[in-house]
Amino acid sequence: MKLLLTSAGVKNESIRRALVALLGKPIAECHALCIPTAGYGHPHVSPAAAFRFVSGQEPRCPMVELGWKSVGLLELTALPSIPRDRWTAWVRDADVLLANGGDAVYLAHWLRESGLAAMLPALRDKVWMGLSAGSMAMTPRVGEDFVEMKPPITGDDKGLGIVGFSIFPHLDMPGSPGNSMASAERWAAGLGNPSYAIDDQTAIQVVEGKAEVISEGNWRHFAA
Repeated sequence: MKLLLTSAGVKNESIRRALVALLGKPIAECHALCIPTAGYGHPHVSPAAAFRFVSGQEPRCPMVELGWKSVGLLELTALPSIPRDRWTAWVRDADVLLANGGDAVYLAHWLRESGLAAMLPALRDKVWMGLSAGSMAMTPRVGEDFVEMKPPITGDDKGLGIVGFSIFPHLDMPGSPGNSMASAERWAAGLGNPSYAIDDQTAIQVVEGKAEVISEGNWRHFAA
């Protein structure tokens, strides 16, 4: 699967161009499925915020509102109660999966429980575009600073490990002193694997295991 791991969606033209290149055709010709699940695991995300995401009314974090040919809703917590061949067909018919922000460990849990995580490696022609936690769930570790729903679901801070690096999103976000570069340095030091701190004008593209930073803002790479 091709990945576009963002901090805050498609915030600039560089990220948009990267998305179109990964899709291989214009956005207006692509079918999207949006995944709101991560939001339900975070204490600061409301049902109204989930609605704004799935309805394409969240211009601060452009994802659903980009002009897709069609948009469907894929709620991971519902998938275990649906025949597998039914929902896997929805995934295969889509060009891109759009994963909302929220709690990354909660999202990773439901990606596993739903069966979608096991399916992702075989979706070589599809694009996964994450927003904040939707990106972090693909990493080996989220880091304790970003875990809201650790107990009792998993008891750890593990993501899916589809990529070999962790992500500190929303770097230097106004009004959030905990998202400073100094905080990112402390976070990275406790991980034991490579990581990136990225601001909302930055994304990380991963194709066949190769990571490339797409940015019109500020970012930093930390070695293991």
